[in-house]
Amino acid sequence: MRAIAALVVVAMFVAAAAFFADRPGRVEIVWQDWQIDTSVGVLVLALLLTVLLLFGLALLVSAVARTPRRIRRRRRERARRLGDVALTRGLVALAAGNPAEAQLQAQRADKLLDRSPVPLLLAAEAAERQGDKAGARRYFGALSERPEAAFIGLRGLLAQTLREGDTGSALRLAERAQRLRPDVPWVAETLLTLQARAGQWDAARDTLAAIRRRGVIPRERARHHRGVVLHELSLAAERRGALRQAAAMTARAQAQAPDLAAIACHHARLLIQLGRTRAAAKAIERAWQSAPHPDLARAYLEIDPQADPLERAASLQRLASQNPDAAESHLALAEAALAAQLTGEARRHLSTPAANAPPPASSRRLCLLMARLEDAEADGAGRAREWLDRALGAPPDPCYVCAVCEAESGEWRSLCPRCGGFDALSWRIPQHSGTELGAHAAVSVFPIMLPATEGPLIEASAAKASDRLGSGGTIR
Repeated sequence: MRAIAALVVVAMFVAAAAFFADRPGRVEIVWQDWQIDTSVGVLVLALLLTVLLLFGLALLVSAVARTPRRIRRRRRERARRLGDVALTRGLVALAAGNPAEAQLQAQRADKLLDRSPVPLLLAAEAAERQGDKAGARRYFGALSERPEAAFIGLRGLLAQTLREGDTGSALRLAERAQRLRPDVPWVAETLLTLQARAGQWDAARDTLAAIRRRGVIPRERARHHRGVVLHELSLAAERRGALRQAAAMTARAQAQAPDLAAIACHHARLLIQLGRTRAAAKAIERAWQSAPHPDLARAYLEIDPQADPLERAASLQRLASQNPDAAESHLALAEAALAAQLTGEARRHLSTPAANAPPPASSRRLCLLMARLEDAEADGAGRAREWLDRALGAPPDPCYVCAVCEAESGEWRSLCPRCGGFDALSWRIPQHSGTELGAHAAVSVFPIMLPATEGPLIEASAAKASDRLGSGGTIR
């Protein structure tokens, strides 16, 4: 196409030259004392040469003017190439386990790559690998001041402050991160956890409402979190003396988190204080239908604390009827029968398949209840010892276990006692060796009521079992 265009231009010039050659004409120019006589063709040629000369001069001036900018661009391109090489070498050094070299290359790349956040991120990681917390904080802080990389810097600073246990600073950083990226799940969860650790339950409720509107975390998880937050708010209302407000809040909390027995127990105790014993019984019965728990049975008996053992056994019979096939129903009835000296009824419930699995899978609580039962019989001393020995190797009883750090706790809390995780404790069997008795065994042996006076066999065998366990655990 270019050749055709050039031929067309040449053809036009030839045609113009031929035209003016055939029609030479004359041109006379008089200007002051100057007079120019020439032909039309020469005049046109002179004009063309003048235009070409001016065009060439303009190109020359433009080229001279662009020279400094071209030099700067070439320098930037060279610096970018060298910066990329330094960055690559730094990444390779970090992967090879040489953080000092990685940090040197990152510093060089930061000088060569103007305003790029990657060298700062590499330098921060290298500083952390070397244990230079101040250096890592400095680099992450520099990242947090750059709009395009502020979120990365805040995440690094937040991780550092969490490791150092500085909840106040971590909370401020999480709030900044949440404003930048409100739809990131880990930011929402971290902010909620930090607000819970700081006791800012009103702020946690607002944060949770925003999380639910955006759908940042699954609906069921958000619902469960809301139940825990409402429970804590009800505790605060109870401390202020607003029992009715506390009862209303904890009722909503129980509806949001029906699997947490602690919330149902708190609801029932508030209703008892308000004189609403029938409502308290219904709250516990409703919780027993979905999540039977020893604490619920204990709270159920608190409705009538003056009841004798037989009345308590009958009361628990009504509670167990809400979920008759649950293992906890049989265990609760067996304990109540033992307290009322109804050994036959206790044996019937402990022998039920739902409560009494095959011997290798018998729980410690079941083994200890069987030991109590056998010890109550006239000739059951030997069998009681066998059940106590079996308790040493039995699988652990359920307890509250943290989903984050696997810590065990005898009581439920909104925050894990070890790691501070929010809404992380759940009632389940811990994942550890069956030969070790956890601390929860002390609270799950007789969880419902104060036991009747035990015979010397139980006390002596328990002491013997404790000696055999050594430091591995305790039986109380």
